Amino acid sequence: MAMDQGLKSELQKAGVFTITVEELYNWGRKNSIWPLQFGLACCAIEMIATACSRYDLARFGAEVFRPSPRQADLMIVAGTVTKKMAPQVVRLFNQMPEPKYVIAMGACAISGGPFKQGYNVLKGIDRYIPVDVHIPGCPPRPEALLHALITLQKQIEQDHVLGKVKPRAYTPDATTEWPVPAYGEHDLEPPFNPEVWKPQPLVRTDAK
Repeated sequence: MAMDQGLKSELQKAGVFTITVEELYNWGRKNSIWPLQFGLACCAIEMIATACSRYDLARFGAEVFRPSPRQADLMIVAGTVTKKMAPQVVRLFNQMPEPKYVIAMGACAISGGPFKQGYNVLKGIDRYIPVDVHIPGCPPRPEALLHALITLQKQIEQDHVLGKVKPRAYTPDATTEWPVPAYGEHDLEPPFNPEVWKPQPLVRTDAK
């Protein structure tokens, strides 16, 4: 039951602030994000700069970069994901405890970037794991990563732990681990995870 806004305003004037357990829980989670400490390519340099004193990622509660996936809840895919590295990224994601989130940082992590036509580059990490926030750019500046973190915090703030619509982490029958692709004869097998990525139908037109 929602509290009367007039009563809430009067209590705040007296120094009494009311909040639901769900809001308090989400407030604590959004201000204590622990990113996984690993980088793949040049975007990782921008990620490192974001954590340094000039941009100070610690202001937003994401100060603690963890070297172990079992102690992290945010994966920042910073850079080019080669097909040789893709299974390791998925394996690290599976080892992270729920609730966990993914930021795809840079054009390479989103779509392959300038290496999209290369035979050895994955055309987007969202082919295998769910991505919460995409950051365009090549490479994106530290301000863009800060904006992505704030966007993710807003998403966490709106999570409903007790309602009918729940995040993946609070749904008992939801998938929390994704299949790790294997090295096939010519490509990764499977080429994508159909639960998180659905290819667009190819429409051919007759050339005149």
